[in-house]
Amino acid sequence: MDLDAVRTFVAAADAGRFQEAAAELAVTQQAVSKRIAVLERNLGVRLFTRTPRGAELTIDGQAFLPHARELLRAAERAVASVRTGHRPLRVDVINSRGAASGLMRGFHRAHPGIDLDVLMLFDVETAVAALRSGAIDASFRAVAAPGRPLPEDIESVRVLDEQLQLLTGPAHALAGARSVPLAQLAGHRIWMPGIVPGTEWAAYYDDLVAEFGLTIEATGPNFGSDALLDTVADTPALATFMGDRTRLVWPAGHGLRLIPVTDPTPVYPHSLLWHRDNPHPALATLRAHLAATAAGHDAAGTWVPGWVVPCRGDTVTAHRKTR
Repeated sequence: MDLDAVRTFVAAADAGRFQEAAAELAVTQQAVSKRIAVLERNLGVRLFTRTPRGAELTIDGQAFLPHARELLRAAERAVASVRTGHRPLRVDVINSRGAASGLMRGFHRAHPGIDLDVLMLFDVETAVAALRSGAIDASFRAVAAPGRPLPEDIESVRVLDEQLQLLTGPAHALAGARSVPLAQLAGHRIWMPGIVPGTEWAAYYDDLVAEFGLTIEATGPNFGSDALLDTVADTPALATFMGDRTRLVWPAGHGLRLIPVTDPTPVYPHSLLWHRDNPHPALATLRAHLAATAAGHDAAGTWVPGWVVPCRGDTVTAHRKTR
């Protein structure tokens, strides 16, 4: 159905005269008459009766009028849903318990008036494709895994270096340590069933293993964080790495220990990705919020892989393996 014809019908019904409707719509009276005639042919009914006082609605016109108004309101809502600044900001946080989710909760607290759609996409290729298609506005990722540079139209900025800590059960050999040097973890079994080959976090831990001679096992099915905590708590020979921004509820009685890792401290680099032509005004607000709340990068005594290079738009000028 031609919405211009429906809009003309409503204007004529409200004005009571085609001439006044034409003036309101900034068209000729002939155009109003033609639009109404087309609409009447499509509906198969007469909508107006001409009288000396103007144009009066027929019984069919009176029946159609409330539906015509709703059609126009629905069209306005449809346009508003995709108009820049009127739809929610769509952001990929990878998972609901990680550091990126915490950053977005902080943004929501600081800017409660901005509507958000929070999504969880699995791999970086899916996230980048969604950014390029406009399906999402931003994504939190580690940038960039070896051999997979970002496309030129994708911008990025490093927003958080998350320190990794060692999580053990109460009977683990290192459970009583106040901190543990990274090199001392060589020979200990570190179990991380959530590592998936080909992902950016797999590339991160591959470099960590190669640099410090660690043993990281990704064997067995990944039953989620609850099963991971249960297994680590009950198995003295196993430990795992946990980001210091990861939010988990630990069962009472497990006796789990979080131990700082030092000399150097491995940090996981989180970056925000977006398409350079994305016009959503809330995206600029998010970037400004993250820039204002982010701590410094590359602190002394920390480690990131050598492929963590300065992001386009980042203020960091150089990255080295060990700080």
